[in-house]
Amino acid sequence: MLDQGAPPQSRSHPAPANPGLGARLMRRKPVERLVAEGGQGEGGTLRRSLGLWQLTMISIGATLGTGIFVVLGEAVPKAGPAVTLSFVIAGLTALFSALSYAELAGTIPVSGSSYSYAYATMGELIAWVCGWCLVLEYGVSVAAVAVGWGEYLNELLDGTLGVTIPDALSAPPGDGGVFNLPALIVVLLAMAFLLGGAKESARANTIMVVVKIAALVLFCLIGIQGFRSGNYANFMPLGMAGVSAAGATLFFSYIGFDAASTAGEEAKNAQRDLPRAIMLSLVIVTALYVLVAAVAVGAKPWRRFNDSEAALAEIMKNVTGQTFWGTLLAACAVIAIASVVLTVLYGQTRILFAMSRDGLVPKVFSRVHPRTGTPRANTVIVSVFCGVLAAAIPLGQLADATSIGTLFAFALVNVAVVVLRRTRPHMPRTFRVPLSPVLPALGFAFCVWMMGSLSAVTWVVFGVWMAVGLVFYFSYGHRRSRLAAADPVASAVTDPAASAVTDPAASAVIAQK
Repeated sequence: MLDQGAPPQSRSHPAPANPGLGARLMRRKPVERLVAEGGQGEGGTLRRSLGLWQLTMISIGATLGTGIFVVLGEAVPKAGPAVTLSFVIAGLTALFSALSYAELAGTIPVSGSSYSYAYATMGELIAWVCGWCLVLEYGVSVAAVAVGWGEYLNELLDGTLGVTIPDALSAPPGDGGVFNLPALIVVLLAMAFLLGGAKESARANTIMVVVKIAALVLFCLIGIQGFRSGNYANFMPLGMAGVSAAGATLFFSYIGFDAASTAGEEAKNAQRDLPRAIMLSLVIVTALYVLVAAVAVGAKPWRRFNDSEAALAEIMKNVTGQTFWGTLLAACAVIAIASVVLTVLYGQTRILFAMSRDGLVPKVFSRVHPRTGTPRANTVIVSVFCGVLAAAIPLGQLADATSIGTLFAFALVNVAVVVLRRTRPHMPRTFRVPLSPVLPALGFAFCVWMMGSLSAVTWVVFGVWMAVGLVFYFSYGHRRSRLAAADPVASAVTDPAASAVTDPAASAVIAQK
């Protein structure tokens, strides 16, 4: 029996026997096939070991810390005291997209995140573009956060041992250094955790998340003592353009909430827990971001931030007049930022895992180690690449490049929700975006608006990145697509009950229907 939500062509007129290039580029991977392949890799399968608590901690771990501990020093000079408003705008943009992510994560609980959602709704070419943006989003984000980790490590070493790592070994070329060794080290440490298994990595991440939340609460309690209302006198010195520019940069701080969606094939009950983890983590992170930013600007005139990458530790030191509190915060930040590296690196490897399983990138990325149940070769390759990137490129360029890739991918997710509602209206959904298609449309519009606030250089970098990706797709992925090999004709949608055999959560939902 055909699904009532199938596209008209799958119920009536079959696709032509020899589809043209356009039809091949738009072939969609049925949701049922995506779910059925969940966890399967080359030589092994991923292990389902993550519950709601671990998934929420993964999202918070990937999100909380980057914008406050690292990018705040770059955003304040752009917006002034109105940086708090920038956080709110970036948070609202993330919220609209988070609602769409929550619906799709509960409907299509697989590792590919928005790449897989696009494959099921808009076709292979759009899925590839989305996946390529995710490679930029996650891979470059790991490098960017690792750069900030080195700054706080120097603060910690200075406060405890009275020594710092020389600029030549702690800053990339262009920032007065030769090679950022700390940035490379933290990425390799995260790699070591990931090679041990998803459950072990999640346990370590949870501990680090608790430490970072405690550190930020401590900062607010101490920083409020240095609060001066006069620092807010000229609230928006650079106008709304400055607020939106800072918001576009700070959106980089919110990319982690979708990290839970990359764990879809390692979650115990993905359809139930993924939407909850995504929404819960975003609410917690946004509240902490706005609170800490408000205290930071109140305790230090905005003109004195001067692109400081260890701004919070400096504020603690200035407010108390003692180095101890700044050193303590630096120690917490070293742990906190390491958790961002760990969880974002995890997300990157799982996205490449999904793309590799579809044949769009080499098979090595979907090879699973039988003992640990992790894609080990994938993890090593991605870690080395991100570590070298972190050691060689300045933070500001990395953050903006990550933001544009994130915004583009999020825009596609908002479109995917609307498309799937129209093509598969009767599919079981454990979460539904309210007021659809209005809220997805707002999410799309906010993403496009914030992309327009980024610099021309960032757009050039993005354009070059996309051109390279399209060359790779047409020379490799398009020819080796497993969907094309299995079904050279445009994909038809099958009975949604087919997915029940591979996913207990899906089976339960369908049974309730």
